[in-house]
Amino acid sequence: VQLQASGGGLVQAGGSLRLSCAASGRTARNYDMGWFRQAPGKEREFVTAISWSGGSTSYAESVKGRFTISRDSAKNTLYLQMNSLNPEDTAVYYCAARYRGIVTVKKDDYNYWGQGTLVTVSS
Repeated sequence: VQLQASGGGLVQAGGSLRLSCAASGRTARNYDMGWFRQAPGKEREFVTAISWSGGSTSYAESVKGRFTISRDSAKNTLYLQMNSLNPEDTAVYYCAARYRGIVTVKKDDYNYWGQGTLVTVSS
């Protein structure tokens, strides 16, 4: 499955952005999907994930209550709604997919990755 992330940009602290990740090649319906991010000089870290059915989600503590993951299976698209952004959210955001199993926070469990989209939050 091929993944294409989009929607990044420059936003002021307190603002919002919505990222999208379009899946192609195979239907994403049978894949758990997630968002990771990597800030300059840091390891890629888990942000949030959603099960193939959409019935289960997981969030990093740092984004709980501010970010919401969702998916539209008909459109083969994953979304990340980000609210109340702060400068610490600045990073390249990557979408990822793995064949359905259990929702996992481990990046090594994901087999497919998008190219990343840059989110910059100014103070």
